[in-house]
Amino acid sequence: MRWLVCFLLPIVRLYLVGFKVLLYQLFNRSFALPAGNEEDEGLAAVKKIQEETDQGKAEFMYLDLASLKSVRQFVQRFKAKGLPLHVLINNAGVMLVPERKTEDGFELHFGLNYLGHFLLTNLLLDTLRKSGQSGQCSRIINVSSATHYGGRLDLSDLQGGSCYCAHGAYSQSKLALVLFTYHLQERLWARADPVTANAVDPGMVDTALYENLSSPAKLAKKPVARLLFRTPAEGASTAIYAAAASEVEGAGGLYLYNGRKTESSVISYDEQLQARLWMKSCALVGLQKA
Repeated sequence: MRWLVCFLLPIVRLYLVGFKVLLYQLFNRSFALPAGNEEDEGLAAVKKIQEETDQGKAEFMYLDLASLKSVRQFVQRFKAKGLPLHVLINNAGVMLVPERKTEDGFELHFGLNYLGHFLLTNLLLDTLRKSGQSGQCSRIINVSSATHYGGRLDLSDLQGGSCYCAHGAYSQSKLALVLFTYHLQERLWARADPVTANAVDPGMVDTALYENLSSPAKLAKKPVARLLFRTPAEGASTAIYAAAASEVEGAGGLYLYNGRKTESSVISYDEQLQARLWMKSCALVGLQKA
């Protein structure tokens, strides 16, 4: 019975959520904007941008979000450039990987998808504050997922040590991002900082994230993905909207899906859970709580 609760139920919840998302995408067109985690991919993206436009400048800086040391080193290198920071999009992630640990000993989904972004955002907050101003806030966008609706958060066992389930671990990491977003926004408002924080849901997008599905699930996914999944460009549209649209200027603490404000899971609005997760996260990454 315990095995059913800690292993099978997270799988059922995740696939039920996925089925609901596919139904939505079947009857709703992807939001369209108005009018990599690998170094070689990042460099290729910069080259493509430079080839397509002669305006502005693109630069790649390597960051491994599964390493707290790498996060701190990245922040040091970025701040040394003396650049402003107007938009931070936390989009890196892994999904349904077998049980693995980061170099700091955290369960990989929780460590990479959530804790790495938590530390990165906090270390860059002072730069974001200095870069924003009234009427032109700096923006933080955390890319979550509809799987957070099926997520559960056990603060006494965030690493899934008692019963590991990749589906539950992934859903938990995406729920943690939403809880983090809401609590961060409350702290920003309390200080009257010119910074907003919002969470976005890209929908089900046809990317390499699904490479860890079981073989039967991969076979079933292929025809469904061709018909119903969003393209990577379509999946990115809501994050870009949150980062650049004038309609959301000054608006924070939102959960955006398909270009619209949407209600996230009931548990994500639990302010006590938000605060407790914040304190726990500070302790895990070595930050002061204040």
